[in-house]
Amino acid sequence: MIGKRRLAGIAAVVLTVIGGTARAESLADTMVAAYRHSALVEQNRAVLRAADEDVATAIAALRPVIDWTASHTVSRTEGLSDYNTARSTTLQIGAQMLLYDWGRSQLAIDAAKEQVLATRQGLVAVEQDILLASTVAFFDIRQATERVALQQNSVEVLGRERQAAQDRFDVGEITVTDVALADAQLAATQASLASAQGDLEIAREAYLAVTGRFPERLDAPPPLPRLPGSVDEARAIAQRNHPLIAQAQRQAAAAELGVAAAAAERNPSLTGNLTAGVTRSPQQLTGEYDNRNSASVGLRLNQTLYSGGRLPSAHRRAMAQRDQARAGLLNVSRQISQLVGESWANIGVARAQIGAIDQQIDAAQQAYEGVREEASLGARTTLDVLDAEQSLLEARADKITAEASLQLAHYQLLAAMGRLTVEHLNLGIPTYDPSQYYNAVRDAPYTSQQGESLDRVLRAIGRN
Repeated sequence: MIGKRRLAGIAAVVLTVIGGTARAESLADTMVAAYRHSALVEQNRAVLRAADEDVATAIAALRPVIDWTASHTVSRTEGLSDYNTARSTTLQIGAQMLLYDWGRSQLAIDAAKEQVLATRQGLVAVEQDILLASTVAFFDIRQATERVALQQNSVEVLGRERQAAQDRFDVGEITVTDVALADAQLAATQASLASAQGDLEIAREAYLAVTGRFPERLDAPPPLPRLPGSVDEARAIAQRNHPLIAQAQRQAAAAELGVAAAAAERNPSLTGNLTAGVTRSPQQLTGEYDNRNSASVGLRLNQTLYSGGRLPSAHRRAMAQRDQARAGLLNVSRQISQLVGESWANIGVARAQIGAIDQQIDAAQQAYEGVREEASLGARTTLDVLDAEQSLLEARADKITAEASLQLAHYQLLAAMGRLTVEHLNLGIPTYDPSQYYNAVRDAPYTSQQGESLDRVLRAIGRN
């Protein structure tokens, strides 16, 4: 037997979720909470910022590199009768810059930009996963709550049935076997209630993990999202909009650029260099310092003629990676198409189930009421009444599951079409702007103005 204190606590949860005077939490509220709470979104935003920096790194390869060198040397020369010690201090500053490499650096920049675009689509895919997880948590809470309420009502009904059986036994209308059957059915329903309460607690923990808080009173689900006219139309929308497909397309484009870049490694490179320096050394005879200034300007053209097979191997590797990316794009496209078809089928199945279960509930309700009436007249046994009540309970529980499946399948279809996003759902919350950080760092900033702009971006996203 379930403890009264635990039963009262679960009942309070049920009343809080399905009724009460507190403000109801809608499905949109749940999605917003999950979006703001998710550490996975933050993680992938950081991955995107790292990809943005790859563009800056590639652009920096086309800029001059300036460095300085300071050295101090002491040398000693010994002869037959004496020795000489010479000291010199040198300070040099130099600059070198890649002037032309026949497109190799530009290909690296373009590939890095494609990776940025691919990573942005990956972030959208993560956003969809988070919103879908919040939807699952929302409907799991509602389904578990309704099942608890249904089982509690069944316990109350069976309690009255058991008492009625005891009363009839006391006046000699039925046997002790009928009372035992009522006791067994009541105990089984109490066990089902305990299981339903456990499912509700598990659903609450899942809701906490997704949103960062336990659910309060949940509002009724919103109207079901509108569907495309056909499954083929839904598949076409998915092929155009799904972020994983867009991500795979960008990765394939980056792989194509990788092949071109690997081929360009065989091209020559033209580099310019400028060096200026001063060397200061003391004169032993006069004690004065000899300062010598130097400067040089040069061009360097180089090309690898033979690499021991390294460059051809890198080229073949890039082509294999391109083929891998192409096959990955095809595979993702097929998986998304399958996911759309499955979600579409689940919607049809759930609708058909609900229609059939409604008829089952009507028939089971009539049968239950008829059996109870006949049992009161002695034409039916207690077992018949209990079986009829159990059939009605199972039908109602099946409808709860079917309704939750129908609602969830609609949002799974939205996700499969690439439309389960904050923007498309009009959740009304500010979202992460991936272009803001990119615009601040894409030119590899070093000047104070760009650095201050970057600092403002970092502070805005909570990273100092």
